Amino acid sequence: MGRLEERVAFITGAASGIGAACAQRMADEGARIAGFDLTRPDPAAWKQLADAAPDASFHVGDVRDEAVVAAAVAAAAERFGRIDVLVNSAGTAGGGPVHMLESDEWDRVVDVNLKGTFLCSKYAIRQMLEQGSGNVINIASVEGLEGFEGGSAYNASKGGVVLLTRNQAIDYGRRGIRVNAICPGFIETPLLERTFVEGLKEPLQRVVEATQLGRMGRPEEIAAAALFLASDEASYITGQTLVVDGGFTCGHRVGISRILGLE
Repeated sequence: MGRLEERVAFITGAASGIGAACAQRMADEGARIAGFDLTRPDPAAWKQLADAAPDASFHVGDVRDEAVVAAAVAAAAERFGRIDVLVNSAGTAGGGPVHMLESDEWDRVVDVNLKGTFLCSKYAIRQMLEQGSGNVINIASVEGLEGFEGGSAYNASKGGVVLLTRNQAIDYGRRGIRVNAICPGFIETPLLERTFVEGLKEPLQRVVEATQLGRMGRPEEIAAAALFLASDEASYITGQTLVVDGGFTCGHRVGISRILGLE
């Protein structure tokens, strides 16, 4: 029996990247999946998911649209009878130094990353309160824990997700609902590829060099963390921020390891 056998997971951003990896990993562990994204997933990827979760459903919509979010959550609850896990993975990149940043761009990034997390939580948690149990996993970022040059709107939005996670854990812990955040480092996803376009390859290489494991992460590695938080193995964990970043935020290397023969 899988670790999420017969549980229902509503996963945003499920068409690609971290969201898709979470959907697949949870399906492999027995979860019933309701995916939500702006676009439909690749047919081959959806077939693989459906092989593990034959009754999986997918809703197309924007996490910034409250009516659409409410309808999608209601449809999933009606189809499956409950929602046990919410993974808020939908996100976008963007930003820049504040004096160069258009207000519309600020609004777009904050609305997707922070307001979208709020809206999906609002309606999924209502269902969880009726059940008396539930589990929310918010995908934040290491950029919500420390600054990253040029990332004003993104940093602010993800920092908001981290603090919102703690607030939710306080508000709903006595009602049987756990809420945690995952802060990924730099993960090989379509979003990362779109962000670090031509002209930004050198900064990306510096990110890799600053990561203690010497590589970027994979979506499956974030999905493994999400599976743990969604499972009974994490039954006494709430209000926490799990950093999965290959050591990017743990400190700095200045060449001493090389002198000592450790690399």
